[in-house]
Amino acid sequence: MIKKEIEAEIAELKSDYIRIQGDLEKATSFGVNTSKGEKQLIQIEKQLAAFNRKLEEAE
Repeated sequence: MIKKEIEAEIAELKSDYIRIQGDLEKATSFGVNTSKGEKQLIQIEKQLAAFNRKLEEAE
């Protein structure tokens, strides 16, 4: 992957993270089970870490 592609993937993941985080906050306020969303956030965090490592290697 080239640097621009990595940066685009990071931006998309950050956007997804923010959206899911907002959904979780709403779900929590209504007492809804949030374990699936929490797992998604953990997965995104892992993906972001991997892409950040790739970005460092690309520089």
